[in-house]
Amino acid sequence: MDHTITSKKAIYQDQNIDIEKIREEMYQRQRVRKIRKTAVRLGANVIMVLIILLPLLYAVSVALMPSSELFTTQLNLIPKNPTLSNFKEALAKVPLVRFVLNSFLVAGVITFGQIISCSLAAFSFSFLDFKGKNILFMLVMATMMIPGEATIISNYLTVSRLGWLDTYKVLIIPYLTSAMGIFLFRQFYLTFPISLYESAKIDGCGNLRFILQILIPLTKSAIGAMAVYTFINAWNMYMWPLLVTGSDKMRTVQIGIGMLDSVDSQSITLMIAGVVMIILPSISIFIVGQKQLIKGMFSGAVKG
Repeated sequence: MDHTITSKKAIYQDQNIDIEKIREEMYQRQRVRKIRKTAVRLGANVIMVLIILLPLLYAVSVALMPSSELFTTQLNLIPKNPTLSNFKEALAKVPLVRFVLNSFLVAGVITFGQIISCSLAAFSFSFLDFKGKNILFMLVMATMMIPGEATIISNYLTVSRLGWLDTYKVLIIPYLTSAMGIFLFRQFYLTFPISLYESAKIDGCGNLRFILQILIPLTKSAIGAMAVYTFINAWNMYMWPLLVTGSDKMRTVQIGIGMLDSVDSQSITLMIAGVVMIILPSISIFIVGQKQLIKGMFSGAVKG
C-alpha cells in the first residue's frame, strides 16, 4: 500500500515538473516573439525616419562639402573632406546674424500679438451675447478663403501711404491677428460650460480678469499650439518681407538666403549652408512644442 502511494506521488511530481517546463518554454517563446515584434517595429520606424530625414541629412552633407566634390560625375552623399568654410563664407557674404535677429523679433512679436488678439476675439464669440455675432464670425471665417496674393497689392499701397515701408511696423502690424487663431481658440472655449462664465460674473469677476485668471490657465495647450503654428509661419514669410523691405537692416532671414544665390556653382553650397543654419531654430521650436501643437489642435475637436 505504501509502495503504491509512493509511486503515485512520484508520478505527480514528474507531471508537475513537466508542466513547469512547458510553462517556462511557453513563456520563453512569448518573450522571443515579443522581442522580435519590437525589433521589427523599431527597424521599420528607423527606416521611415531615415527616409523622411533624408533631404535634411543630405542638405547637411552638402553644406559640409567643398564645391569641387558636389559638381562631379560621382554621387557623393557623404563629404570626403568635410569643411566649415561654407558656413563662414555664407556669414561673410550676407549679414545672416542680423537677418536672424530680425526674424526672431518679427516672429516673436507676431506670435505674442496673435495670442492676445485671437484669444480676446474668441472670448467674445464664445461667451458674450450680442446682435450679429454669428454673422460676424462667418465673415471672419470667410477671410480664410481669400488667398494672400489677392490682397498683397492693396496692402502694399496702404502701408506705402502710411509711410511704413522698410520698418518693423510693416512686417508686424498686418499679421497681429488671424482667422485661424480665432477659430482655434473659439473651438477650445466652446468646450467650457457657459455656467463657468456666469458663476464668475455673479462673483463680481470682470471679463478681463476672467480671461487672465480662469481661461488662460485652462487653455495652455491651445496657447502652445497657437504659438508654435504662428511662429513657424511668421519665420517662413517670404513674399511680404521681400516686397516691403529694401535694406539689409530690415530684411528677414528668408530674404537673406535668396541673396546667397548667384551664377557661380559655389553659391549652391553657400545657400545650402545658409538653409541649414536658418532651419535649425524652426525645427527646434517644432520639436519642443509638437506635443502642445497636436494636443491643442485636437482638444477642441470634440465638445463635452
